[in-house]
Amino acid sequence: MGETILVVDDEEGIRKLMDITLSDMGYSVHTAENGESALAIFRRIHPPIVLLDIRMPGMDGIELLRTMKAEQPDTEVVMITGHGDLDLAIKSIKYEATDFVTKPINMDILEIALKRAKEKISTRHQLREYTENLENLVREKSERLVRAERLAAVGQVVEAITSSTKNMAEDLDVGIKFFNEMPCLVSIHNRDLKVVATNQLFKERLGDKIGSDSCEIYTEGAGGREECPALRTFETGKGVRSRETIRKSNGEEMPVIVHTAPITGGDSDVELVLEISADVSEVQRLQEELRTTQRRYQQLFDEAPCYITVQDRDLRLMAVNRQFKEDFGDGMGSHCYEVYRHRNTPCPNCPVADTFEDGESHQSEIVVTSKKGEQNNVLIWTAPIRDAEGRIVQVMEMSTNITQLRKLQDHLTSLGLLIGSISHGVKGLLTGLDGAIYRVELGLKKKNMEQIESGWDVVRLMVDRIRNMVLDILYFAKKRDLKWERVDVLSLARDVAATVEPKMGGHEIEFVRDFDPSVGQFEVDPGVVSSALINILENAVDACIENGSKERHKIMFGVKEEDNEIVFHVKDDGIGMDRDTRENMFTLFFSSKGTRGTGLGLFISNQIIQQHGGAIKVDSEPGQGSHFYIRMPKTLPEGAKTPKSEIDNGVTVDGPLSVS
Repeated sequence: MGETILVVDDEEGIRKLMDITLSDMGYSVHTAENGESALAIFRRIHPPIVLLDIRMPGMDGIELLRTMKAEQPDTEVVMITGHGDLDLAIKSIKYEATDFVTKPINMDILEIALKRAKEKISTRHQLREYTENLENLVREKSERLVRAERLAAVGQVVEAITSSTKNMAEDLDVGIKFFNEMPCLVSIHNRDLKVVATNQLFKERLGDKIGSDSCEIYTEGAGGREECPALRTFETGKGVRSRETIRKSNGEEMPVIVHTAPITGGDSDVELVLEISADVSEVQRLQEELRTTQRRYQQLFDEAPCYITVQDRDLRLMAVNRQFKEDFGDGMGSHCYEVYRHRNTPCPNCPVADTFEDGESHQSEIVVTSKKGEQNNVLIWTAPIRDAEGRIVQVMEMSTNITQLRKLQDHLTSLGLLIGSISHGVKGLLTGLDGAIYRVELGLKKKNMEQIESGWDVVRLMVDRIRNMVLDILYFAKKRDLKWERVDVLSLARDVAATVEPKMGGHEIEFVRDFDPSVGQFEVDPGVVSSALINILENAVDACIENGSKERHKIMFGVKEEDNEIVFHVKDDGIGMDRDTRENMFTLFFSSKGTRGTGLGLFISNQIIQQHGGAIKVDSEPGQGSHFYIRMPKTLPEGAKTPKSEIDNGVTVDGPLSVS
């Protein structure tokens, strides 16, 4: 049986259709007719995917979505909406719905939405598995390191063993049983420098040496009898530590670290010497294995196809992988929110902070800015890193770049918003056009020229608005060919200033023109370039109006020539912009004006300037105003020019472009 899916809809026909269709696709389908029964099924079967109708009696789809996400955040929910519920559909995206489809349901679109949901589920599973593998690898290698260190540090426990051995000296057999459990070579020597007892490992490696000389097991490199570790302990009464080489029973040589400890009698004289030898080659082998594992871990860490960071409780970056360094710089020691978001304070609902708080893995999605200024959507998954006592000391954060998925989703969402906006706009324009036609017809019947002219003026106005709307849509959907010509720069600048200046009336704004009279001409599409400049100036007016800290404001509009380029300046002393706003201001549908902005204006203005081979640079700080530099070549690049034959044949669209 395939992936489990829950279908929630109050229409029985849709539930039956979805049951048949999704079952054919291989899903295990459960259905519910309302929110209450759906919630009961959801809590019982925990489906990974839910297909949910927005409008239902009782508990509606939005409320049910929020409840499901609160109880099981990993559930992927695809909303079903009617054509009139677009606002609710957009709202559901804010509440972490995966996608939405409209009624009547197009099965191809539904299949794409479900495929996207399954891809998100698969991504989460892979990230979770990857995290668990890393944790297991670190845990396993840490345990090996501890074992190796214990083996190499036998000398640290010799005194404790000696203390126990004092009480065991009279019963040597019991002592040997104790020594047999030790993972190293153990022997006991008397004052005649003879071996009187050994543990089992000693016998296996070196043979039965009881009664042999204490220094017999060492190679000539040990320095002879006078350098024998047991002899030095008898002479000094103190334990010694040295590196020696032992010859095994098969003739092989084995490097060891030797630790000795004196065993005293009742008169405090040294009666016996305990000698413990740790195999250095085994320690070295484990250390080399650990180093190899560390290198492999680092390679895995660096080559992982995602951003990986390790952060402390202050959200500082303690380790970063190669892909992170390539896109965001080294960043070691910096706060993650400084590197990722260019913020001065932690991000709200930070998943790393949540993991430090509750010890659980958390998921989040944010937009980050690379060191090149690129905006990327990333899906974040966190995992705690604990010490030997189980305390969380650090958190590992893995981020997968899902920008392309979000662009597709945003495009679909934007398309829905655009269609809705166009529908309402066209409806209003048609209503106005109907009224104007009625007035014209009424004037014709009455032969009233004043009424005819009044009605015709409204017709022209409505047609002009329809033209501007169509051009906006064309710029959003497809690049518009430029209808270029050689234009006098000063004339264009004066026309733009004359258009914008009346909008400053009543707002105590001083408008300053700074035009270089020697700028000459340049090749542009005057209609669209004028619209772009007007839009930037209108944003400057809005910024001044919103800055209530000053009674009077000033806007400077200038133009000059630099390096065979025409440079327009728009400078204001308005509210200014923070870094996040500066980096996103030319993004489609981004607006800092709330409901008063469409998010199209600066996006289209930037497209226009780039299409002319130019660029826009902005300097701005909060409370310090903004300064726009619009640079355009005096001669259009060849790729931007539309052939004259196409212009003459009317291929390009005429008229100015409205982007306000």
